[in-house]
Amino acid sequence: MELKTARLTLLIDPNKKIAFERLCAKQDRTASQVVRQLIRDYLVENGVEFVASGVEEDDLEAAENPQPSRAKPGPKPGAKRKAVPAAKPPASRRRI
Repeated sequence: MELKTARLTLLIDPNKKIAFERLCAKQDRTASQVVRQLIRDYLVENGVEFVASGVEEDDLEAAENPQPSRAKPGPKPGAKRKAVPAAKPPASRRRI
């Protein structure tokens, strides 16, 4: 998660600001969320590498060098499931 500690102040045409804020509201996003995404996209498009504040070096290393999963593989698609016998109720609940 990024730490949001720096402020960016800019001047914009009032009509564009209103239109931008309305569009953001329609998309259920804040203007800040959209601007942050625009900046990230702009940096990536221009080949600028950056590390988001609040990201630990260990997190970066783990993301760059993922470890193989040790989970057991699931059943193959289309494989038949084995029937599991129903458990017998405890002796106190058995009908005689």
